[in-house]
Amino acid sequence: MMPLPALAAAGRIAASMHSQTTEATKTITSRQLEVAELASYKFLFFTGKGGVGKTSVSCAVAVALADAGRRILLVTTDPASNLGDVFGQKVGIEPTAVAGVTNLWAEEVDPVKAAAAYREQVVGPYRGVLPKDAIANIEEQLSGSCTVEIASFDRFATLLSDPEIARRYDNVIFDTAPTGHTLRMLELPSAWTSYLNKNTTGTSCLGQLAGLGDKRDSYRRAMSVLKERGRTALVLVSRPQPLALKEAARTAAELSDFGILARMLVVNGILERPIDEAARTIAAAQRKAVDDMPEELAGVKRRFVPLRAFDVTGAKNLRALLSTGDAANDASEVAQASSPVSGLASLTDLVSDLHERHLRVVLTMGKGGVGKTSVAVAIAKGLAALGDRVRLTTTDPADHLSAFDVSGLEVSHINEATELASYKEEVLAKARQTMGASDVAYVEEDLRSPCTQEIATFRAFARIIERADDEVVVVDTAPTGHTLLLLESAQSYGRQIAHTGGDVPESVVRLLPRLRDSAQSEVVVVTLPEDTPVREAGRLVADLDRAEIHHGWWVINQCFSMTNTTDLVLSARAAAETRWISRVRELSGDKVVAIPWDASGKLMIRNG
Repeated sequence: MMPLPALAAAGRIAASMHSQTTEATKTITSRQLEVAELASYKFLFFTGKGGVGKTSVSCAVAVALADAGRRILLVTTDPASNLGDVFGQKVGIEPTAVAGVTNLWAEEVDPVKAAAAYREQVVGPYRGVLPKDAIANIEEQLSGSCTVEIASFDRFATLLSDPEIARRYDNVIFDTAPTGHTLRMLELPSAWTSYLNKNTTGTSCLGQLAGLGDKRDSYRRAMSVLKERGRTALVLVSRPQPLALKEAARTAAELSDFGILARMLVVNGILERPIDEAARTIAAAQRKAVDDMPEELAGVKRRFVPLRAFDVTGAKNLRALLSTGDAANDASEVAQASSPVSGLASLTDLVSDLHERHLRVVLTMGKGGVGKTSVAVAIAKGLAALGDRVRLTTTDPADHLSAFDVSGLEVSHINEATELASYKEEVLAKARQTMGASDVAYVEEDLRSPCTQEIATFRAFARIIERADDEVVVVDTAPTGHTLLLLESAQSYGRQIAHTGGDVPESVVRLLPRLRDSAQSEVVVVTLPEDTPVREAGRLVADLDRAEIHHGWWVINQCFSMTNTTDLVLSARAAAETRWISRVRELSGDKVVAIPWDASGKLMIRNG
């Protein structure tokens, strides 16, 4: 067990070692991440674009602080959590002791289980008191995805405001969902509090807010904690890539509007000592990305984590992630022999197949950061080149389509604010035709709920998919968990719209049947040749099977094993890919496209 003074001393040694870094990387940042810098904050939030290593970094920090003798609670709010994969054990919805790490407990805020518990909390007191049809009506009102969001937030707020949690743990660390979802989560305290404060009739969004009125103080305390500069730290995590850094900057700017300031930027995956042309190209691209990072990040303290040769799973590797050792030395413990990627299809093959089958809707899905947007853009442009009329859109709250060359395509962006205003006005206009002033005021109050935003956005998504009658619609989806919640809610949204007084559009009625028709729609599963993305992709296809949504092609993006590198770290990572490429071939029935690693993190698609 290493006390904090020793931990800080180790960090100073690391800083000294990295002052000797090669010219290729020495300007990237001042020094390696030292966990002692974060120990004084009661609450730590790690957030950033999907796939930047939030889970790896937050878990490594949690392990280091626990090793130093501090009692740590590590919580994930990601709908597609993989804490269990990282620690190699089951992690529940209550704090679970982590094997092999004294003083560390982990918890997954499972949105579906949280929603089930919340529904029972609301409905339970009325069982045996109200008639069965009344109970069924309450359960119907609690069936939507809005309930899932409220229930997850309820636990989130409890962790921030419960005095017992604060007494029991020295630090509470949040491994958050990819940025768009996290921004929504952090907005909720003020959104729900504002709604509850203005609610005078006792109504609630589709019944989902039943039971929340008595928690105003909890939500007020939660929002206060988020803004306490000496108690709470927001840590932005990024890769040394333009898109990831741009996302970090956007997050910093938006959260500052809520009075929540970023304390640190952790740049993860720095290639320290490149020894061949491929590695030097990567290092140079990383340096340029950091040198050119958005000005919103200029005043944020920077730390870095080296690119390691191993998958960051298990306590041993989590400890090694933040160690002071040379990353190149890690490679000596990893098998260097790597079988070449052969017999796999190209992106051209995939696009030709989709075109020849006359599919109308193509969705790219997978873990955050695997390159879904890049693949979606490449598929859309490929289909357009073959003569298809193509529309490209995204369901990701962190919309990155504008960062790509989408010339020649019809592109639909969902502006949440515009859609919300339009939907509210439509409902109120209808209400004014048949209702008196007091009843219209009742409807207007119901529409203030944050749930209304979800309904308005979903209607916009359904409206875009309806264009598949005349166009091929390619959808860049949000990271896995958020997307599955969206699709699973397709039927309940019609009921929610009807409840608020809006008309249920034909596009909403037709959406799920269209997505379930394999002659019209297909999900392309995108992954990386690594442990966690492949495992999550496997769970994704199982969920898609249960939802009866067709999936076919897989894309393995960012393959080091296709670069012919001789760099020790990159070669070790290439060798480790072989296992996961083989696993994807099994899962997909060999219907796989492989794409080489590209330093840009943006234009990652190459045909052939």
